[in-house]
Amino acid sequence: MSTVKVTQVRSTIGQSKAHEGTIRALGLGKIGRSAEHRRSPELEGQLRHVAHLVRVEGKDS
Repeated sequence: MSTVKVTQVRSTIGQSKAHEGTIRALGLGKIGRSAEHRRSPELEGQLRHVAHLVRVEGKDS
């Protein structure tokens, strides 16, 4: 199973409510906070939506 580590690197201040909600749905909310998720089409869409706010590191399990 392939997973990715997502880390928030920029603030959501000044971003749309949709971006803030996506960050929360990813389990983030503060700069430097990280979360691991399984790869899925839904996750890829979320990451594209907030790509300017997060860093993504791929892992293969």
